Amino acid sequence: MFRGVIVPLVTPFKKNYSVDHDGLKWLTKYLIKEGVNGLFPNSTTGEFVHLRREEIISLVSIVVEEASGHINILPGVTANSTIEVIDLAKELLEFDVNGFVVAPPYYFKYSEDRLKKHFSEIAEKIDKPLILYNIPATTGVNLSIKLIRDLATEYSNIAGVKATIDSITYLRRLVQEIKSIRREFSVLTGLDELFLPNLMIGGDGGIVALANIFPRIHVEIYRAWENRDYAKAIARWRDLLELTRIIDVSSSYSTAVKTALKLLGAPIEETSRPPLYEEDPETKRVIEDVLKKLNLSIT
Repeated sequence: MFRGVIVPLVTPFKKNYSVDHDGLKWLTKYLIKEGVNGLFPNSTTGEFVHLRREEIISLVSIVVEEASGHINILPGVTANSTIEVIDLAKELLEFDVNGFVVAPPYYFKYSEDRLKKHFSEIAEKIDKPLILYNIPATTGVNLSIKLIRDLATEYSNIAGVKATIDSITYLRRLVQEIKSIRREFSVLTGLDELFLPNLMIGGDGGIVALANIFPRIHVEIYRAWENRDYAKAIARWRDLLELTRIIDVSSSYSTAVKTALKLLGAPIEETSRPPLYEEDPETKRVIEDVLKKLNLSIT
């Protein structure tokens, strides 16, 4: 089972838009040191739609090498073609990865029956755990509880779901309806503010973007919850809710995270690939105020 704090890695870029391998190595080591449970390279937060195939292969190899088997590595393999998903996943199998994260195709909109065929073919061809990724805000497709339940019933290697959807009811139904047939199935939120509520209803944690910045908050929430120190879990969750303000004012998760990391002194540039651009001075000021209020620092 995949549990706890899994980080959808930002992809550091140099000012000339090339992938910053040194920045990626630093980020991987930093997150492992802070106690996260897994890393998700080639993620939405990592601007996977802006990456070329050879860049994806390179960044996954770097993350795997730097992690040295200490935590789960779950690369994203989302693509608009079923064949492309399978080809990329097979290429990444040469590395010591623990599974893959895959969202539905995000251009053509398919019926539920065709989506089921898409995920089924991937599960049949890739002998690794798969985390389904429901992010309707960017794909335009909402994976139904029934579809996820059917896939989880038929394929043992469909191991969990990341739900980036602002609905506690949706998460609650995933927990109740799918864990009743597969207790080990991982139910993970993609929204930082729902990290603790998801644990409270029986979920398993989250794949959450803000954990790139100061993962200690998420890690302490998770460990406090596991240790039944509910007062501490709630107190740290309130800190996390304050941190989510940087998402409210930013143009994207990627740029919010990179701006915050840069302000905290991390060796990560604010650069994203256009049409994502660096945040404006007023947004940076708000982000800096939030970081100061929480007294965050990278040591």
